[in-house]
Amino acid sequence: MFKYNQIFGVDISKDVFDVMSSQGKHFKFKNSSKGFNQLTKHLTKKDLIVMEATGYYHYCLAKYLYDLGYTVSVVNPLAVKRFVQMKLSKIKTDKSDALAICQYASLNEVPIFTSKDSNQAECVQLMSLIEIYLKQRTALKNKLHGEKILGKPSKTVYHSINRSLKVLQKEIQLLENRLLELVKSHQQKQLTLLKSIPGMGTKTAIILIVLTDGFTKFENAKQLCSYAGTTPTIRMSGSSVRGKSRISKMGNQKLRNLLFLCAFSACKYNKACRELYERIVAKGKSKKLALIAVINKLLKQAFAVAKSGLFYDENYVSNLS
Repeated sequence: MFKYNQIFGVDISKDVFDVMSSQGKHFKFKNSSKGFNQLTKHLTKKDLIVMEATGYYHYCLAKYLYDLGYTVSVVNPLAVKRFVQMKLSKIKTDKSDALAICQYASLNEVPIFTSKDSNQAECVQLMSLIEIYLKQRTALKNKLHGEKILGKPSKTVYHSINRSLKVLQKEIQLLENRLLELVKSHQQKQLTLLKSIPGMGTKTAIILIVLTDGFTKFENAKQLCSYAGTTPTIRMSGSSVRGKSRISKMGNQKLRNLLFLCAFSACKYNKACRELYERIVAKGKSKKLALIAVINKLLKQAFAVAKSGLFYDENYVSNLS
C-alpha cells in the first residue's frame, strides 16, 4: 500500500467522475475520453488509481488507464460501503464517495486490475446477457402460469407470451453455444479437467473458468471459496449473542446457485463429497450446512485439477481439506 506515490479514489457515474487524492486534492471530469485524458495529467506511473466495480462505467476508465501503463484497482462496492458504515459517516456525495474509496485503498490491500483480452471480455458480456434473458424467461413463465390459472381470458396474451418464450429460449441457446465455443477454443483442456470431477456440470465448469479468468485470479482455493460466498461467518458477541454460523453471501450469486445444484449430484457420485456430507449429517448438523461443505469441497477439487493440469483423481483429491 505504501509503495505508491499517491492513491487516487475515483467515484464514477454515467456522465462524470470525481477523483480524490491521498493528498486531499479533488478533481471532477466528464466520463469521456477527453475526461480520461485530463485525469492522466495529474497522475504518475507510481500512483494507484482505485475505483468501484460499477458495470460498464468503471470498465472503460480502468481499461484506458491500464493500457497507458498506470496501476489500477477495481474494488467491491460492498467492501467500501461497509468501510464507510464503520466510520459512521453521515455525508453522502460524489466527492465523499471518492474520498472513501481513497481511504479504503490506503488501509486495505486491494486487487490490481488486469485488462481482459477480447475473448474474456466477450465471455463476460455473454454471461451477463444470458443472466438477463434467464430472468426474463422466468418472469414470462410465471405470467404464463397465471394466465392458465385464469382460464386464458385473453388468448392473444397467452399466445404472445408463448411466442416470446420461444424467441427468448432460442436466443439463450445461441448465446450459450457461443460461450461454450469461446471457452473450448481457449480453455478446452481446463474445461475437460473440471468436467472430470464427479458432480461438476458443463455450465458450472464454464462459469468457473470465465469468472476466475482461467483460475488466474486466485492464489489458493480458500480465496475461490470466498469469491463464491460460501465461507462461513461467525456470529458471536460476549455471552449473550450466539447466532448460527452462516455463509457470507458476498460472492457471485450465479456461481453459488449453480454450485448448490452441483452439490446434490456430487453427494451421489463424488466419493469425497458424499463421505463429507454423510459425516456432517451424522454429527447432527443440518443438511444445508453439509451441502455448503460439499460446495467448498467441489471448489477445492476444481482448484486442484485446474492448477495441477491433472485429471480428477479420487484417491488424491479426497485428501484435500
